[in-house]
Amino acid sequence: MFPSSGAEVVAAEPAAASGTAGPAASGPTAPFETLVTPAPEPTPAAETPAPPAPEPVTAGTLEVAVSPAADAGDRERLLNGTHHEPHSVLGAHPVPGGVAFRAFRPYALSVTVFTGNLRAELHDDGEGFFSGLLPLREVPAYRLQVAYEGTEQHTEDAYRFLPTLGELDLHLIGEGRHERLWQALGAHPMTHQGVRGTRFAVWAPNARGVRVAGTFNFWDGTGFPMRSLGSSGVWELFVPGIGEGELYKFDITRPDGSRTLRADPMARRTEAPPATSSVIDASHHAWHDEEWLARRAKRPAHEAPFSVYEVHLPSWRPGLTYRQLAEQLPAYVKELGFTHVELMPVAEHPFGGSWGYQVTGFYAPTARLGTPDDFKYLVDALHRAGIGVLMDWVPAHFPRDEWALAEFDGRPLYEHADPLRAAHPDWGTLEFDFGRPEVRNFLVANALYWCEEFHIDGLRVDAVASMLYLDYSREPGQWTPNEYGGRENLDAVAFLQEMNATLYRRVPGVVTVAEESTAWDGVTRATHHRGPSGFGGLGFGLKWNMGWMHDSLQYMSHEPVHRSYHHHEMTFSMVYAYSENYVLPISHDEVVHGKGSLVSKMPGDWWQQRANLRAYLGFMWSHPGKQLLFMGQEFAQGAEWSEAHGPDWWLLDPAYGAAADHRGVRNLVGDLNAVYRATPALWARDIHPDGFQWIVGDAADDNVFAFLRFDAEGTPLLAVSHFSPVVRHDYRLGVPADVPAWLEVLNTDDARYGGSDVVHPHPVKPEPQGWHGRPASIRLTLPPLATVWLRPA
Repeated sequence: MFPSSGAEVVAAEPAAASGTAGPAASGPTAPFETLVTPAPEPTPAAETPAPPAPEPVTAGTLEVAVSPAADAGDRERLLNGTHHEPHSVLGAHPVPGGVAFRAFRPYALSVTVFTGNLRAELHDDGEGFFSGLLPLREVPAYRLQVAYEGTEQHTEDAYRFLPTLGELDLHLIGEGRHERLWQALGAHPMTHQGVRGTRFAVWAPNARGVRVAGTFNFWDGTGFPMRSLGSSGVWELFVPGIGEGELYKFDITRPDGSRTLRADPMARRTEAPPATSSVIDASHHAWHDEEWLARRAKRPAHEAPFSVYEVHLPSWRPGLTYRQLAEQLPAYVKELGFTHVELMPVAEHPFGGSWGYQVTGFYAPTARLGTPDDFKYLVDALHRAGIGVLMDWVPAHFPRDEWALAEFDGRPLYEHADPLRAAHPDWGTLEFDFGRPEVRNFLVANALYWCEEFHIDGLRVDAVASMLYLDYSREPGQWTPNEYGGRENLDAVAFLQEMNATLYRRVPGVVTVAEESTAWDGVTRATHHRGPSGFGGLGFGLKWNMGWMHDSLQYMSHEPVHRSYHHHEMTFSMVYAYSENYVLPISHDEVVHGKGSLVSKMPGDWWQQRANLRAYLGFMWSHPGKQLLFMGQEFAQGAEWSEAHGPDWWLLDPAYGAAADHRGVRNLVGDLNAVYRATPALWARDIHPDGFQWIVGDAADDNVFAFLRFDAEGTPLLAVSHFSPVVRHDYRLGVPADVPAWLEVLNTDDARYGGSDVVHPHPVKPEPQGWHGRPASIRLTLPPLATVWLRPA
C-alpha cells in the first residue's frame, strides 16, 4: 500500500450526484482531521444505488484518521507498468477506521471522490498517486472528479469494478476451447455493474504488466494498468465512460523490462493502413439474408452448382468502398451467373502489395474500404442477390511487424518457440505454433468468427501444404522430424481437423476449401475416417485441383500442331478426379508475376487466342469439379492483373474498336453459368465416378475429348472439346442407344461469342452404327477450337 492521509469531506451541491462537482462548504480543514456534514437525503451516484449515508457526527469531533501502512513496492510496480493486481491497491477498500480510497492519475492536480451527497478531496501523495480515508461502514458507489491543468474530468473509477470475465471463460481459454473467443477477448463496449464503458482483455502470459493506452488517455497508459486474471495469461480492465470510435493499443512490459506498444490481436476494427491502432467497435448492422441462410443449409456444396468469381475487392473497381461495391458487385456477378464470389483476403494487412496474404488483424476487415458494418452490408447485399460469399483465410503465417503478433509479449507466443519452426522460408513471415492450445483456439475461433459474425458461406484456406509438412521449402538440417520420424506436421493436422470439425458443426451449410498442392491423403475426407496413411481426413469440403490447373494450362499453351503429343495433360486429371472433392481453379496466381493473362497464354493470332480461351472455358465448365475464375478473365483481358489498377474495364467500352471481342467472351461465361446451373448432370454427381463416362479420351491426333456427364437420375449431357483450328465434318462419336436425339445447348464457336458460327441448330439423331464401344453413334461437324454441349432433345 502507498500512504493515505486524511481527506476533506463536505456536503456537495445536488449537482454533485450527477457527476459535476459543487462548491465546497466552508469550514476548518486540517491534514489529519476529517470533517463530515451529511446531506439530509442521499442521492444515488451514477446508475448504481449509493449505500446508506454514515451516521451524522459533529464537525471537529472525529478522531484522527490513520491510513494503512505504505507499500513502496506497489507504488514502484504501478509506475513501472509491472503490477499484476492494480485493483488490489487502487480503488476503494475497507480498512480499519473506514474505507481507503486510492487513485493513480498521472499529471492530475487533484482527485475528488463523490459518493451520494458527499465529496472528499484526496491527498496528493506525489507522482500521480492520491489517497484518503473516509469514515464509511462499507464501500459505496462513487465517482471521481480529476482536475488537470485547464480541465476537469468526471468519471467512474475503473478500479472499483469486478472482473468482466468469468471462471468459465478463463477455463475455456486455458483449455484452448473457447469457440467464441472474440466475445471474451478484445475491446467490447458494454454496461458493467450499471455503468457504460469498454472492457479490454488480452492474452499475454509472458508479460510482466499490461496497460491500455489510447486516445482517451492521450496514449499514456501509465494510469490504466490491467489486472492479470490468475494463471490464464489474460489481462483485463473495464474502463468506464469510453466507447465506440476510440483508438487503443496495449502497452506491454516484456520479461526483460522493456516496453512495447501492440495492436490488439482480437481487434474487430482497425485504423486504415499505414496507421496501426485498433479501434473500439460495436456492430449495429441488421441482417436481411434469412432466406439465403435457410436455403444454404439444405444442400451440401459438392452436390450443388458451384461456380466462383474470384475478386480482389480493393482493385475490382479501384476507389470503391464496401457500400459502393454493394451497389455494383452483386448485380455484375448475378448477370454473369456465378453462384459464389471468393474474396481475396479481407482481414486487415499492412502491405497492400501482399494482396491481404500477410495478415496482422485477423478479426478485422480491412479499413481501407470501410467499417466492419460496411463489410457486413456488402455480404448482405450479395446474399440478397442469391450469391454466396467465400473468403480467403490465411492461418498459416503472419508478418513480423513489431506492433503486431511477432513476439507479442516479449517472447514467442503466436509463433513457434523454435526459430527453425517459426520462420517461414519463402515469405519472410512467421508460422503459427499450431501445437499451443491458445494459438489453435485463436485460429479456430477466427474461422468461426467470420462465418458467424459476417455470415461468410465458406473459407478458402491458403497455403495448406506449407502447414502440413515440416520440411516445406526447407533443406535437410533445417527441420526436425515429428515424434514418429516423419515429415508431417502433426500439430497442423490436428489444428485443421479441429477447425473443420468445429466449423461444420457450428455453421449449417458452410464449406471449407483447401488450397493444397500435394497428394496429401484425405484432404476432403471426414476427420474421423482414417486413410491408408493412418491419419484421419483433414475434413475440408473441397480442394483446389492444382494438378488439373497446371496440366490443362500447359496443354493449352502448345500450338495445336503439337498438342497431340501432350494429349495426356488433359486426360490425366480423370485418373484421380474422385480422390478428393475438387475445385478447378483459374485464380489470381495464374495471371500475375509475368505469367500473363489467361487469353495471352493461348497460342495463335487474336482470333485463335480467343477461340482457344472459349473452348478451354467450355471444357473447364463440363469437367468434373467446381469452377473458379479470376476477375478480368471473364472478358479476355489481355494484360496480366495488377492490384494497382485492377481489370481493364475499358476493353468493354463500346467506343473501343475490339470491345465486341471481349464482350463475346463475357457473353459466353454468362451462358456457361446459365446452362451449368440449369443442368444437374454438370454438378449433381461431381464427386461420384458414375457421374462421368469417356466417349473418347484417346483421339490425340484429332485433339478431341468427348465425354458424358450424368445427373442423379441418369440423364446425360454430352461434352465435346476440339482443340484444332480446323473444321472436322461428320465426326463420329459413340452415344447411348436410349437417347432418341441430341440438341445443342452451348457452342463456344457461336457468332455471338466471336466464333465462326459452325453450330448445330437442329436436333442430331443417332445412327444404329456402333462406335467407341457404344451401340449407336452421331455425326457432328466439329467447329475449330471449340467446345460443344448437347443434351437429350
